[in-house]
Amino acid sequence: MWETSGSPPPSGPSVGRYALAVTVTVFVIASQYFLPELVPALLPVYRSLVGDLLVVYGIPVVSFLALVGTGPLEHWRQRMQVATVQGLAWFGSLELLSLLITIVLTVVYLALDPAALSLLSRQNPALTQAMGAPWFFVGLSFAIGAIEETIFRGWIFGFWMARRGSWLVPALWTSVLFAGVHLYYGTTYGVAAPLIFPTLFFTGFAFAAAFRASGGNLVVIALLHGVYDASAFLTLINEDAGVGLRYLVIFVGVVVALVLWVRRPEPPPPGTILGR
Repeated sequence: MWETSGSPPPSGPSVGRYALAVTVTVFVIASQYFLPELVPALLPVYRSLVGDLLVVYGIPVVSFLALVGTGPLEHWRQRMQVATVQGLAWFGSLELLSLLITIVLTVVYLALDPAALSLLSRQNPALTQAMGAPWFFVGLSFAIGAIEETIFRGWIFGFWMARRGSWLVPALWTSVLFAGVHLYYGTTYGVAAPLIFPTLFFTGFAFAAAFRASGGNLVVIALLHGVYDASAFLTLINEDAGVGLRYLVIFVGVVVALVLWVRRPEPPPPGTILGR
């Protein structure tokens, strides 16, 4: 498990190599939104599910393996009990917070530009792609969740945890990055997109916090990520089941967070000498 004070950072790949891997990752993920139009010869690659996945996820994985290595991933399955509790607690509580923020933003939109809310009725491109085989995409969600968590929390955020530094600033900016690479929300929903991005940011931050609290476990947050995505595709089969699954996990997470808060250790009374 990581320690954050009292010991020097371990040797490992340089920040320059890490920055190059992050740059490659951001570029190839964003490339799906502009490169096929600039280079029509690449259209067959990006229009193929396998080709698109190999570009968007395969290149970042190879880049991080070559430039950073597997060091930040070494605790990927450790402390499963702690990871489960922390993962549920952080996910549930921050999803609830993002829901409250979305409600506030909706009220603001209703006051300033109610017509913009109609943009949210546009079909999500990912859901459109899945309409022909929704069960396949429900299953694929768990594979994508594992890959995205390995990239964003395991390597991009985990690099700083492996260096035993402060976690809060890396958690913040990597969560902004995670939300930002979901460009299709902006291109789909236009001026209404700010209603979507808080959820993406807080989801990323919740997974980063849980990753840090468990000492680097990726299994639990990958499963939570998979459930989050799968619930959206499940709505194509049964809307109530998809929505119910998502809010059930959030509810369980909020309950776990409340239990942890109630059971938090009491501070020592004034004048107590620690260590006695």
